[in-house]
Amino acid sequence: MTERELIEGCINNKQEAQKQLFNLYAGKMMSVCLRYANNEALAQDILQEGFIRVFKSIHQFRHQGRFEGWLRRVFVTVALRQVSKQQLFFTDAAILDSQDHSVAPDVVSKISADEIHALIRKMPDGYRTIFNLNVIEGYSHEEIALMLGIQATTSRGQLLKARKYLQLMIDSKNEKIKIDCSNKI
Repeated sequence: MTERELIEGCINNKQEAQKQLFNLYAGKMMSVCLRYANNEALAQDILQEGFIRVFKSIHQFRHQGRFEGWLRRVFVTVALRQVSKQQLFFTDAAILDSQDHSVAPDVVSKISADEIHALIRKMPDGYRTIFNLNVIEGYSHEEIALMLGIQATTSRGQLLKARKYLQLMIDSKNEKIKIDCSNKI
């Protein structure tokens, strides 16, 4: 079944097409959900709500651009609504200090994508949301401000703090790796 046939089947409420669409995109969309949720249960809720929203509004897809991009926007919108129900706070995290932390490229290359995603999930909600929207999804600070009802300067500030927070977590992980390696010698 082609993508267009799959979409048409979903528009016509054909369960087989809906099941196939779910099976085709659930894994990728779960990755999106996990980036915004602070736990797997919330990510599952977002995934379910996202597919409900997709099936209700799939008739709005106009075949302009990639379907997966449209799907991702739906899931990001659902995730933002779910996260905002939990009162997103844009505050300073206690571990930030005034030192400039930079992460050597060789350190980052030793960390797997799964480990980086796990570190991102450990960020405070506000940091994680802004980081995902800007760095992962590619939204501008002005677009983020409109989506979240904040100022663009707040988005920029939160992104700066999120990056510092992530750098500190990577530094901490790197120190643990160094200690583990030195204990083996």
